[in-house]
Amino acid sequence: MADQTAARAGASNLGKKGIVLLGVVGVSFSAILVKWSQAPSMVLVFYRVLLAALVMTVPCLVQLKKEYRSWGRRELLCCLVSGFFLSLHFTAYFEAIRYTSIASSVVLVDTEVFFVAFIMLIFFKEKISARGWLGILLTFAGSVIIAAGDAGGGSDVIRGDLYAISGAAFMSIYTIMGKFCRQKMSTTVYTTLVYWVASLSMVVMLTAQGLPCFGYGAKEVLIGFGMAVLCTLLGHSVFSWGLKYVPASFISTVKLMEPVFASLFAIPIFGQIPSVTAVAGGLIIIFGIACYSRHSG
Repeated sequence: MADQTAARAGASNLGKKGIVLLGVVGVSFSAILVKWSQAPSMVLVFYRVLLAALVMTVPCLVQLKKEYRSWGRRELLCCLVSGFFLSLHFTAYFEAIRYTSIASSVVLVDTEVFFVAFIMLIFFKEKISARGWLGILLTFAGSVIIAAGDAGGGSDVIRGDLYAISGAAFMSIYTIMGKFCRQKMSTTVYTTLVYWVASLSMVVMLTAQGLPCFGYGAKEVLIGFGMAVLCTLLGHSVFSWGLKYVPASFISTVKLMEPVFASLFAIPIFGQIPSVTAVAGGLIIIFGIACYSRHSG
């Protein structure tokens, strides 16, 4: 009986990790959509988070009545911090894509896994086994191999790389804040509040830059809507859901498969055939994810 219970728990845990992996497929469209956009990065971020917030508002209000009494100041503060840093992450990431290659920008943004793993280990005692660390290193090594095959593909690589690393740091704070919020808040309420905070943050930043929020054409709105649905609702919202059930470091690690999916999507969209190094790096990434998944919580 105990064996059957353990088997069911293992299967359930594996299924939840599989759902998180599907979220990676969603966010993998982000870099491609950014490449199509001509609007300033902050405007595209604003469209993305605002449209996602609008779509989620009604479900959020329904769920809000059931759970708001269980929150404390900590949850609300974490939502504010999370939304603000999500807006910073998107802005830095989109700017990185403007100046460097898709593969390089995605890989460097995904160094978030190191920020999250060390923060969770040092401050929150979320342990990672030796084989789990091996999985992280293998996965990142595979991502670096992909980036190496695409080196020098951007207009200002150093500037783009710095933006991408900043985006990784911002994303790690968003992920950790979400870990706290998701203990008492549903995915629907948490993500909607975060997207509204991110939207307001972008309005403030756009105003400070003297940039209008609207007036960039229907194409940019459609790109923002595509990002809201594919990358935010079916991507980041899935990650937020997963924070309640799987380790934060697992979510950060599995995101490193984004370069693999982005490369595959680029074949029919841009006619870009992955190089031998991209294929080799992708296989190492998959092996690293499997290693980490097997030996993590």
